[in-house]
Amino acid sequence: MSDEPTIWHNPRCSKSRQTLQLLRDRGIEPIEVDYQKNPPSIDEITSVLKMLDIAPRELMRKGQDIYRELNLADEKDDARLIEAMFHHPVLIERPVVINGTKASLGRPPEAVLAIL
Repeated sequence: MSDEPTIWHNPRCSKSRQTLQLLRDRGIEPIEVDYQKNPPSIDEITSVLKMLDIAPRELMRKGQDIYRELNLADEKDDARLIEAMFHHPVLIERPVVINGTKASLGRPPEAVLAIL
């Protein structure tokens, strides 16, 4: 992870765009990672989950078709859930802002201010 704040960003997502603008309005220009084009590694996903102190399923977009297609609702193995997010980054909830050893999910966007 970088010393600069990083945002796992989806430019098509309104919450992601709002979070990015919120940071910019405060003079913070984060490193933007379009996580669907450049998915985080399994280690990065695992690290962010630890920073967020949440289980893998809590970082997943359960309404995605691929979630149902892969029968992830029945999956009990956290490692398999993380692997699914790696192979299908559309499953990762957005945006995630990472600042050093802290991370925050930008839902609502103002939640990320606590880690800056």
